[in-house]
Order: sequence, then structure tokens, then C-alpha cells
Amino acid sequence: MREEKAKTSRRVFMKTTTAAAAGWSLWRAPAVLSGANPNEKVNVGFIGVGNRGSQLLASFLKQEDARIAALCDVYEPYLERDRDKIDPILLDTLGGRIPPMGETFSNPVAKYKDFRRVLEQKDIDAVVIATPDHWHAIQMIEACEAGKDVYVEKPLTVTIHEGRRMVEAEKRTGRIVQVGLHRRSSNLYRQAAELVGKGTIGKVTVARAYHISNMYPDGIGRMDETNPPAGWDWDLWLGPRPAQKYRYNIAPYKFRWWQAYSSQAGNWGVHYFDAIRWVLNEQAPVSISAHGGNFALRDDRTIPDTMEVVFELPSGVLVVFGLYEASGGSALEYGEIEFRGTLGNLYTGEEGSGYVVVPSKGGQFQKSASYMEPIKEKRLDADLTDQHVRNFLDSVKSRQPCNCDTETGHRSTTFAHLANIALATRSRIEWDADAERVTNHEEANRLLHYEYREPWKLG
Repeated sequence: MREEKAKTSRRVFMKTTTAAAAGWSLWRAPAVLSGANPNEKVNVGFIGVGNRGSQLLASFLKQEDARIAALCDVYEPYLERDRDKIDPILLDTLGGRIPPMGETFSNPVAKYKDFRRVLEQKDIDAVVIATPDHWHAIQMIEACEAGKDVYVEKPLTVTIHEGRRMVEAEKRTGRIVQVGLHRRSSNLYRQAAELVGKGTIGKVTVARAYHISNMYPDGIGRMDETNPPAGWDWDLWLGPRPAQKYRYNIAPYKFRWWQAYSSQAGNWGVHYFDAIRWVLNEQAPVSISAHGGNFALRDDRTIPDTMEVVFELPSGVLVVFGLYEASGGSALEYGEIEFRGTLGNLYTGEEGSGYVVVPSKGGQFQKSASYMEPIKEKRLDADLTDQHVRNFLDSVKSRQPCNCDTETGHRSTTFAHLANIALATRSRIEWDADAERVTNHEEANRLLHYEYREPWKLG
């Protein structure tokens, strides 16, 4: 199901505090197989089998109708699933972020360094893309063009332009695409969307979420340029990004703190932006402002250790996201996201656990009684990755859209990019969601994409 553009003006919306629950819930139940054989195997190739790729591999191995047909990675020990060959510096600095590996496969599995060989393998029905963010667009578009269905990890892209091109590729090729924003397969957020849509907590005016991880004092560390570990194709890892020397605190995993390859607004924030959009039935912000910088850490990162961004939504809601990597402690009363309504505040729990609603009491000039009764709902989900993977496989068989198609993933990822652009330009930017352009700052529009290093290009 594609997202529809909001048709309600701000003036009309402000007069309306409730909506039909069906109109607010974008959640899809597991797909019906439409006559397909439930036991038919889906042949899956994996592009990128490091930290997240290995987690997804474990989830697909739980599914009886998934057959692992190929693995691809630019680092040979990951490809060979041999932890004993991992560079000792990586084991020492990344610890648990180096996957355990040692999986057992029931069939021969092809292994490639170059993702294009996976796409050439005729028996592969679908590919899982869990590479660094700067690779997602090229690999997803080429996979669709090769006739493969795609599960692509979040954040969808490193630029807004890439996201729109990926949406076009899904539509043009008719492939099934699932973006790895796994809260879209959550019963918790389905119920939260229905609750807010019915007006249970009144008119929501603020939603807040935070990524908090106190990385003081060393952060990702400071490391010199050097040769990559044995068995690592560094040039292929860089792909469309400019050539530069290898550092142990760029890859694997720590690329998330380097602006060229990712960001924490993208890595963590996009989960929250997506859930907030769903619950509030919103598509995009109308304005964005951000503050932050490297205030405490003196590591090699090129993204802030402290950041706060405010999005204004068309319906009259402020979305506040805080990135605090130089301090600890919770910023919310409960869970991971807060929705502040005129009647009460909804707090959703982490990773699919339950939610609570704390009633509001009347303030100045109002009666002091609570406006509603408290609500508490216990755990509603099992493993969200497993639920999301299951939805993808069901959709591959039924040919019905996934819970998080490319348009959905693109709109949520756009929030992360706009946050970074607002901070980079030190300005309050205004956003035209239809044209996907900044309307008040031309320099900001130059950050919607970048020039790829040859020979890489979008299909």
C-alpha cells in the first residue's frame, strides 16, 4: 500500500482532533499466500554479512521456506564465516559487533566478493542488502533491474535524491521491496496508531525521541590511516564515495560515525521518525531546525556528539529528536517515544514491548482533575526482525506490498537527511514534500545528493 499525500489543511486539521482508526493505521497483517505453496522455498542471496547482515541471516535461517543461496562481502573472513581469521585489532576494538558466524547451511552456498555476481545468479529470487548506507541505492536499483525482490536495511540511503530513485525503481520493475524499519511490522505501533487516531489522548502537539549513549571519553577513538586488514577489498567497500585510506575506526561498523557513509540521525533516528510518522499519519515536515556539534568527544568522528533537531509537521505537531553521545541517563519517563496529547501522554516501549498512557491534569484556569484514565499494555511483539522478515517472505510469495515499501522507507529516511542538512547549513529550512526541495535555502538543496566516484552510477 502506497502512502497517500495528506489532503487535510492545517486549518481544517486543527478543528479536528479525531480520525477513523483505519485511516491512521498503515500496518499490514501477514500476507495471504494467494494460492502459492507455503512450503515453496524462496532462494535468498545476502549482500553484506557483517554485524546487521549476520543478524538478518540468523532470522532468515529460522524461516522454513527460505533457502540461503549466496553470500557476498568485501571482507574475506565474513564471507568465509571464519571468526578465527578476523583481524585482531577488529576483535579488540569491536568485540560483540563482530558476528559469531559458524552458521550451518543445508545446501551449498555460493560466495562472492562482488555483489554483481549475486545478481547474475539466476536461481536467486530475492536479495538482502545489509551493506553500509552509501551502497544501498546502487545495489537495490540494480537488484530490482535484475528481477530480484529486495530486503534493504535502514537507513534507506545517504541522500534524498537516492531515495526517490529507489522508489522509482520499485515502481518501474514491479519488484517486492521491504525496507528494514522493522517497527512497521509491530503490533505495538499498530495499536498506538489506532489509539492516537481515535483521539484517545487528544490532539497531539509534541512527539519526542532520543538516542542516548555516553561515549565519553574515547568515542570511536583516534586512529591513523593504514592498510586494510588482510582479505579486505577497501576500494570496493568505498564504492561511489571518494577514495581515501583505510582506518580501523571507519570499517567495519564504525562507519556510522562518519558523515560520508552514514549518521546517527540515520542509524537510530530513522527508527523513531518512521514510528512517529505512522502513529501521527504524517508524510513529511514543513520546516526543520537543528543545533549541535562535537562538544565533548575528541575522536575521529565527522558527525556531532550532541544534537537536537525540531521538525514542524503540517498538522501542528513538533517532533523533537535528541542525539546525546556525550551524556547518559533517560530523557523520557518511559520507553523510546513520547506522544504528548491534550488529554494524556503516550509512551511506547522499546523493541515492541508495551505502552503506557499517563493522564494529564488541568493546568492554569482549568479544572485540576485528570482528563482520562491511565492505560497500560504489556508486551505486544516477539522479535521484530523475525516479524519483518516473515512479512517480506509472505509478500514475495503473495506479490502484495510489504509493511515498509520503498516510499515509506524513503519518507522516513528523509527526516534524518533533513536534520543533517539543517545542522550543516546552520539554518531553519523549509521543505516542499511534493517537489522534495528546500524552498528557502539553495545551498541546502546542493546537499540533496553528491557526485559519485567513477565508474559507479544509479541505474
